[in-house]
Amino acid sequence: MSLSSKHLLGIKDLTAKDIELIFSTADHFKEVLRRPIKKVPSLRDITIVNLFYENSTRTRISFELAEKRLGADTINFTASGSSVSKGETLIDTVNNILSMKVDMVVMRHSASGAPHFLSNHIDAAIINAGDGTNEHPTQGLLDAYSIREKHKTFKGRKVAILGDIMHSRVALSNIYCLKKLGAEVTVAGPPTLIPQYIDALGVNVTYDIREALQWCDVANVLRIQLERQNMPLFSSLREYSLYYGVNKALLDSLDKEITIMHPGPINRGVELSSDAADSHHSIILNQVENGVAIRMAVLYLLAGKKGLE
Repeated sequence: MSLSSKHLLGIKDLTAKDIELIFSTADHFKEVLRRPIKKVPSLRDITIVNLFYENSTRTRISFELAEKRLGADTINFTASGSSVSKGETLIDTVNNILSMKVDMVVMRHSASGAPHFLSNHIDAAIINAGDGTNEHPTQGLLDAYSIREKHKTFKGRKVAILGDIMHSRVALSNIYCLKKLGAEVTVAGPPTLIPQYIDALGVNVTYDIREALQWCDVANVLRIQLERQNMPLFSSLREYSLYYGVNKALLDSLDKEITIMHPGPINRGVELSSDAADSHHSIILNQVENGVAIRMAVLYLLAGKKGLE
């Protein structure tokens, strides 16, 4: 009942057994979340700081809710309005917080590798809630968990990841997670948004969205990360939507039914139309629900608890 690592810095560092342990623990906590009283005192002696250097809605709220459902004491830190604006370094900020006897740090940062850097300098367990364009491990876990819930097995399952692969930390975590579990993965999107050597990760590459959708069982549609692009990589959002957007008409024209996912937030009418996002193909709201259970499982396991309550 323990993970092979003290931290959750990325899916790349987990084993398939680690992932299955997280999933089985999340199964238990999902049952807890269906009870009239949705709280267990599993982490009542644990203090957790949510250290967010980037804006976040779903991830931050999901972690906060998971922590409260487990009975942990939580501290919420955002860089804006803090001493970071006065020039305080990352290590000084965290050490000041840890001096208040914090046990775990949930961290989101715009710099790739920031959680890894911090893990070499402090003793508290660190959970990466997204670092730059590197990884977003709990999102990768909840996406795979949602696929497992819908399709039962990963062996032979075909998953397409569509859109802005180059700037997406979600894409990388999904690829690592799905490949470890035995799924086949194809990435699709404009050539300018797909990294040059992505096939080295053992994935297929296509620039034809329809081809990817016809091939797959599950399509995970990613948001265009305009805030991370330092130059124009396609002519307009309208053109992107026309050639690479997923809509209900496109889904209905396929020879089979597929499952649609999205890590959020959705740019409706760009990468995904409302009629597709809200259709029976979609399990987007299931992903949001599963996010709390997965994060409860990760927090519980990293806290070193020995038995489920």
